[in-house]
Amino acid sequence: MSLLKSAATVSGLTLVSRVTGVIRDMLIARYFGASAETDAFYVAFRLPNMLRRLFAEGAFQQAFVPMLADVRETDPEGSQRFINHVFTVLALAVFAASLLGVLAAPVLVWLIAGGLADNPAAFDLATNLTRFMFPYIAFMSLVAFAAAVLNTWKRFAIPAFTPVLLNLSFIAFTVFLAPYLEEPIWALAIAVIVGGVLQLGTQFIALRRLGIRVRPSNVKESTGDSNVRRVMKLMVPALFGVGVAQLSILINTNIASRLSSGAVTWLNFSDRLMEFPTALLGVALGTVLLPGLSSAFAKGDLTRYNALLDRGLRLVFLVAIPASVGLWLTSEALVSFLFQGKNFTPSDVQQTATAVVGYSVGLIGLIPLKIVAPAFYARKDIRTPVKVAAASLVVVQLINLVSVPLFSHAGLALSVGLGSVFNTATLLVILRRRAIYKPLPGWTFAICRVAVATILMGAALWYGQTFVSWTEIAWSLRAAGVLGMVAAAAVLYFGVLMIFGWRPSELRRGA
Repeated sequence: MSLLKSAATVSGLTLVSRVTGVIRDMLIARYFGASAETDAFYVAFRLPNMLRRLFAEGAFQQAFVPMLADVRETDPEGSQRFINHVFTVLALAVFAASLLGVLAAPVLVWLIAGGLADNPAAFDLATNLTRFMFPYIAFMSLVAFAAAVLNTWKRFAIPAFTPVLLNLSFIAFTVFLAPYLEEPIWALAIAVIVGGVLQLGTQFIALRRLGIRVRPSNVKESTGDSNVRRVMKLMVPALFGVGVAQLSILINTNIASRLSSGAVTWLNFSDRLMEFPTALLGVALGTVLLPGLSSAFAKGDLTRYNALLDRGLRLVFLVAIPASVGLWLTSEALVSFLFQGKNFTPSDVQQTATAVVGYSVGLIGLIPLKIVAPAFYARKDIRTPVKVAAASLVVVQLINLVSVPLFSHAGLALSVGLGSVFNTATLLVILRRRAIYKPLPGWTFAICRVAVATILMGAALWYGQTFVSWTEIAWSLRAAGVLGMVAAAAVLYFGVLMIFGWRPSELRRGA
């Protein structure tokens, strides 16, 4: 399957996931609004999510996928044994982490959101929700393990689809259980666990159909496997790299918890909007590229390695710039259309929209980062992204010193956005200086036509909203206005590109 077709498969299913995720957030906003209770839930949900990204989707996948690609190339018959050994070690680690998380829940809540301590009821609720949901890390770590195997075998569809199951679980429990509970917020916690079980079951069924039967192995044999030890060794610097990003999230969440009630919820909803374009292309291409880059590097095919990286960067460049400008200019319209309701007021819309503006800056860095970072991981160079991530953490917190006093919670979003731009730009400079990546011909013209198309699109979006007050019109008018405006912006952007000679067929070979 070609890079474009693979990415299109993942993007299409990721689109389904993001659409159901938006529906889920629309319902949560309308049923629960932005309050101390929703802040408590998002703090509690962030803890297992943070560790999931740290151990499973982050450090583990960065170390495991290149090693699995190596083993599959050099010792195909040993792949099953290696998979079983890694599964055994990972399962033990995440179940131990789940137990520790349940026991240490009050300390963890205080560390990530110390501001909740000023509201004892919210702090106790966050602690209890954390204890209930912490086992989610075990489910999702094993889901990430299964997804890594499936992606290495170029079976991208199931891993891209499974997040839909979590969203459907949220939707079902919000609509059908929350109204009947004394504390409705607990419906969301139950949805998390049920969604984790559904995702894990789906992934392991897919592995079985592929002929891969994952079984626990002898612990001593598993930990003694030289390839498993290499994965663990590669994970150490990766843990620092991903840990830096998670530490930044932890610090920002703690700061948000000390601002006004609802700040954590506003940032969560704005983050969801920012993740929409990031996941559709950045995550999709990154998921598809890592196994391909790893395989090309393992075979010593550096020409193919460079071509894959160049193609991925051109594709993300084609959408990252207009997505950033479009999200900035339509922030209030999108938030009002998606979230405004009985319990999510016009004031909540304004607070969330300002955070979206801050995050929109980061799309220029966040989407390409999903392409640039795998270029290092495929070479088993995890130390370089770690060092750059550590530097970006310092940049984010220095920006916070200025942006938070000026813009409150929106300043936190802005600092994250600017930090991601710094991260990506630095990694690209390193790739060029080390002669790992050499841009192929045609970049100058591609940049110029994207710039012209983006400026014209942005001008049209700005002018089209000059006389519209999104929070004061009926929802049906908001829906029609937003959908029409986004469609018109896309037609204008790609229409201008085509005037300058761009054709959709270029997607098959890069922008």
